[in-house]
Amino acid sequence: MATAQASGPVKDHPVVVTAILSLVGYVLVLGTFGGVIDVFPEISDRTVIVLSDAIAVTNSAALLALLVGWWFIRRGAVRKHRAAMLTAFTLISLFLVMYLTKVGGGFEKAIVIEEGQFLAAYAGPVRIAYLAMLAVHIVLSVLAVPLVIFPVVLGLTHSPTELRETAHARVGRLTVLSWSLSLFLGVVTYAMLNHVYSWVPRGEAAAGTVLLLLAVPARSRSSGSSGSSEPSESPESPASEPSKSPNSNERDG
Repeated sequence: MATAQASGPVKDHPVVVTAILSLVGYVLVLGTFGGVIDVFPEISDRTVIVLSDAIAVTNSAALLALLVGWWFIRRGAVRKHRAAMLTAFTLISLFLVMYLTKVGGGFEKAIVIEEGQFLAAYAGPVRIAYLAMLAVHIVLSVLAVPLVIFPVVLGLTHSPTELRETAHARVGRLTVLSWSLSLFLGVVTYAMLNHVYSWVPRGEAAAGTVLLLLAVPARSRSSGSSGSSEPSESPESPASEPSKSPNSNERDG
């Protein structure tokens, strides 16, 4: 990413600026989840579903822009690289607004694997795989915040020549790797939650964490006694975006 030469405190202290902006982001997300920041209007279930789908589309577009930006810089197209990366950053900022609105004014969801659904006979392992991908997605999302902001700050305050003397390229490579994997796993878990399996509001699955710990032995006992598969559920992360109710045959477009 590159732009015209700039000067000032932001250019002189990119690490400090990155730390401040990252802290603001963390406070907004954690405060919204913890109910400390309660500024979002209550939204309907349908709006939550629409926002979930919109978030998935936005993240997919951000992933595409990120990879295109990496492709451009590999070929020396600096201006196109800058445009693609700023597009990705704008999209992820839009995601944050929609996500906080969804969580702060709506609700989260938990996955439910019902009998007859794909690999329902292996509900325990499937749920564990889902949560593992979700965990990696969340960790990378947290780590990616400063990794995303730092190259953007450098790119907006330094000329192409100046950028060669900074950590922009080195950090940028790590940013592309962590951010793209995080976005990809977010889209995968969204698809599992919305279009492969079912969901319930997280409040109705409060025992999901306990059930996860019992999933494998419970599945073994169930299989040994009846050979049937029981529905299972697991807590959903903020970053996975669901859109289908287990009590409805509706599919969101």
